Amino acid sequence: MIAKIAVDKAAFGFDKLFDYAVPESLEEKAKPGCRVLVSFGAGAQKRQGMIFALSESPEDQDVKIKNISAVLDGEPVLTPELMDLARHLAKRTFCPLFEAAKAMLPPGLNYKPSYRYFAAAKDCESDEEQRVINWLLKKRSGAEAAAIRKAFGFSDNRLLDSMAERGLLRKEEIARRKTGDETTKMARLTEKQAELMEQGSSVLKKPTEKQSAVLEFLRDAGAACVKEITYFTAAGKAVADGLEKKGAIEYFEQEALRTPYKDKVRHVSPSEIILSDEQQSAFDGIASLCASGRAETALLFGVTGSGKTQVFIKLIEREISKGSQVILMVPEISLTPQMINKFIAYFGGDVAVMHSALSAGERIDEWKRIASGKAKIIVGTRSAVFAPAKNLGLIIMDEEQEQSYKSDRSPRFHARDAAAYRCAKLGITLLLASATPSIETFYRAKTGKIELFEMRERYGNAKLPDSVIVDMKEEVMSGRMGVLSEALAEDIKYNLDNGMQSILLMNRRGYNTVARCAKCGTVKECPRCNIPLIYHKANGRLMCHYCGHSEPATINCEACGSEYVMYSGCGTQKVEDELSALFPEARILRMDLDTTMAKFSHDRHFADFADGKYDIMVGTQMVAKGLDFPNVTLVGVLAADMSLYGGDYRSYERTFSLLTQVIGRCGRAELPGRAYIQTYSPEHSVIVRSCAQDYRLFYEDEIINRKVMLYPPFCAMGSVLFSGTSERQTRDAAETFSKLLEGKIAETGIPIRILGPTPSHIAKIADKWRWKLIVKYRPDNAFFETMGAALKEFAKNKEFVKIEVMADPYDIN
Repeated sequence: MIAKIAVDKAAFGFDKLFDYAVPESLEEKAKPGCRVLVSFGAGAQKRQGMIFALSESPEDQDVKIKNISAVLDGEPVLTPELMDLARHLAKRTFCPLFEAAKAMLPPGLNYKPSYRYFAAAKDCESDEEQRVINWLLKKRSGAEAAAIRKAFGFSDNRLLDSMAERGLLRKEEIARRKTGDETTKMARLTEKQAELMEQGSSVLKKPTEKQSAVLEFLRDAGAACVKEITYFTAAGKAVADGLEKKGAIEYFEQEALRTPYKDKVRHVSPSEIILSDEQQSAFDGIASLCASGRAETALLFGVTGSGKTQVFIKLIEREISKGSQVILMVPEISLTPQMINKFIAYFGGDVAVMHSALSAGERIDEWKRIASGKAKIIVGTRSAVFAPAKNLGLIIMDEEQEQSYKSDRSPRFHARDAAAYRCAKLGITLLLASATPSIETFYRAKTGKIELFEMRERYGNAKLPDSVIVDMKEEVMSGRMGVLSEALAEDIKYNLDNGMQSILLMNRRGYNTVARCAKCGTVKECPRCNIPLIYHKANGRLMCHYCGHSEPATINCEACGSEYVMYSGCGTQKVEDELSALFPEARILRMDLDTTMAKFSHDRHFADFADGKYDIMVGTQMVAKGLDFPNVTLVGVLAADMSLYGGDYRSYERTFSLLTQVIGRCGRAELPGRAYIQTYSPEHSVIVRSCAQDYRLFYEDEIINRKVMLYPPFCAMGSVLFSGTSERQTRDAAETFSKLLEGKIAETGIPIRILGPTPSHIAKIADKWRWKLIVKYRPDNAFFETMGAALKEFAKNKEFVKIEVMADPYDIN
């Protein structure tokens, strides 16, 4: 039997399904979707692979076929449906097939090739080698390389490999999973004891009272963990150990799934939700699509606070009542705590969670609960689109416009397109939802390509907040140089006096954003990147947010030697300081990357804010979307211009979405909301439309610009990024590929426009220069085949072997 295998770390230019022979001993285990260990390349290095197909004969009869070394999985870890999705992703994102498959598995489930060594001789001349042999002679099952290195202080395996080559050690290749399964020590009656108890006897001649209690408990329970035995019988662990030694009971290990939210329980029924007329109309229409048995896509377009989540809950209740599973995606980890808590309240243990803040073990076990069907509802970030649900009935994508749904690592997929592909293949519905949908999605809805359902009013008695634009030029002219305008500061004071909460958005972390010499004008930049360092007051250091470089803050200029380095600009840390100075009695919560590094920090901070332990929350965009705090009546946007002039065609769209979403965080219950937008461009149409919460007018302005300039949705846009340590070679690589692609276009005649190559927006990151091509294209098979062929041909050019090439079909940055 021949296995068609995608091999790990195969270069994209040479990637394909490689033929390997399946030894007779492994034929029953080798199945499509299982991972294997194989020898690959001239050095016969051991690598992971995945079986994608089995056949009776190799593709090339003249090539010597290697054997599979081991099958790593007892059962397939990918279903045929997910393997098909992996093929689709590999083709559409220009990545190796194994890389696409690997992205669908939790990281801890991956195997790492390793080696085990055994003593093969008793004596040798070297004292050091003799110590290794003596140590291994005491270990019948040998020892892994890592354990030997630790025991003897070796930095690598060179001595061990040398001893193996000379016959002193025997070396065996193994594969170890990065994260093991969690198990619980269990106890049960032995077969003999169970039979004797049926006859009123025991293997013990005279069991004590506590021994009898343990035996009777296990007879009734069948099996129990040691902790349960001691709790229910009042017998210590020593009693159970004694029974095990006498053959009355036996211990065994049982897998215990690590569930991150096991302490939370269901306490509300979805039937208690009463939908408004608008919600009911949307629910009925979407439910009808779900019942059609066809692949459908719909947009639920509702203003902030219109109750989209309640519609989700009713739709999910409908699907799981039929035995289906549902995926609900949210764009960021910061949005998951409230969403998870809400869904667990309604659905309890049927909910599984998938996001990167979980431990490796928890991610594996949530994956297992989904694959087994024990979890019906999957809530998570973009990786949730790969959930191994075998009876998928609906995929919901909340805040579908968010760019965090796009992966910036290989495979560079967009969760929306991966979800659409799964739904198309399974014949189910994809529901996109947002108060500020992407221009592309709303265009598709307006042109009838997908269904549109609207909710124009907030749920219940809540009203959209009153919004005010504050011209910061006037504040400066009046001598007010602080972060907060006079009007916003007064309203914050009003909220503090009346027990109401406020949210302030400053979409930049750190304290000061620029360190510049007042004498010569030199800006303090990262030595590894072309970007200014950011001052962080919390640690007194200048830091790069791209490569992680850090150095002490200073007033000394390296360029001219003066002591006039001045710090300017504003980040969340400075806002926090100014708030503390203005309102010393206020309890302030800062939410940014620096304060949310710990596990479940988002959950804890948001829960504390909801419980009223803080008066003001200031943060980056993580405080702007999807959050629902009834006591928040004031929102302030402190630097609305920050993203407005971002230098790419999506700057206006991102700014409008961010402002509209954060304004929508206030006035969501009985109390009315107020919002202040601080800007130096008060007449700008995006600022005006955001203040009015008028998405349709913004869309009408933006779609005209997109059509004139030929931007999405009137084409697709991608990029090819080149990076290397030599600026000249990196530029030459970009220019060479550009000419190669132009030749391919001339041959095929497909419509592709090439812009560039030019230096990237940030020309150097982590000591690597970056050049970029932008391509405008029609997203059909012809484009992906042409681009793939050009990339593979370029990969064979040995002149640019040190240049890293990254093709991205979604250039949204």
